Amino acid sequence: MDEARARHALVAAQVLPGAAARQARLLALGENAVFAAGDLVVKVGRDAELLDRARRELHIARWLAEAGVPAVRAASEEALLVEGHPVTVWHRLPDAVRTAQARDLAELLRLVHALPLARGASPSPTPSPELPPRDLLSGVERWLRLAGDAIDPADAAYLRERRDGFAAAAAALTPHLPPGPIHGDALPRNVHIGPDGPVLVDLETFSADLREHDLVVMALSHDRYGLSSEAYGSFVETYGWDVREWSGCAVLRGARETASCAWVAQHAPGNPKALTEFRRRVASLRDGDETVRWYPF
Repeated sequence: MDEARARHALVAAQVLPGAAARQARLLALGENAVFAAGDLVVKVGRDAELLDRARRELHIARWLAEAGVPAVRAASEEALLVEGHPVTVWHRLPDAVRTAQARDLAELLRLVHALPLARGASPSPTPSPELPPRDLLSGVERWLRLAGDAIDPADAAYLRERRDGFAAAAAALTPHLPPGPIHGDALPRNVHIGPDGPVLVDLETFSADLREHDLVVMALSHDRYGLSSEAYGSFVETYGWDVREWSGCAVLRGARETASCAWVAQHAPGNPKALTEFRRRVASLRDGDETVRWYPF
């Protein structure tokens, strides 16, 4: 999905006036194209397979609102399917007053990780949603399929083998923390710092699984993506525990690295920078070199 296709779906959805839809500003283009217009933000999903996830994200937003967790709020309770693309509408957040830091993320994760899992365990009139497990590796096959002939078939086969191995290893882990609701993609980029403080955004990967999933993301950011030791230390101090002390950390890290490689692969057709990054990541995994720097894409 490129910007033109996503914008065409945005116009066809008629959730914004015609001129506003055509002139909406593209904020991000990944699994979703995210457009801003006036006081609204509209997310256009990559394909129809993401419709159920879009519907669940709306439910999660309502649940978090009633639980008092600062998070993005939906402007419509309905997820539309327009020309094969899920479309959801959100209230636009005020302009950021500063860049989100690792400690801001940790503060929000403490709130999320304190949420009850079972229905009826909260006085909220909105029951906790039926959250799926955080299957990091579920998208690997789709992303490799989208990559097609742009990547070396041997690399695709290698990632599939890693996927299967880490899926089995992850299923056998003994957690240190009690399992429950998690964000699923816990990065500072998914925190918005408005005038009233940190707000959690991008709720579509919310899951019910090992809380360690959320913490391994930041450990990997430190090891692979250049997050400073000072920033990681502030994250650990605010959250209250360092996941690297856990014996299962390497397994969840390996699973996330595998998924991250495959995610980049889907952008390789027609994008030389994505192909270069994909090859860098796969080569470092093949070599077992955990010091190779990866770059966000």
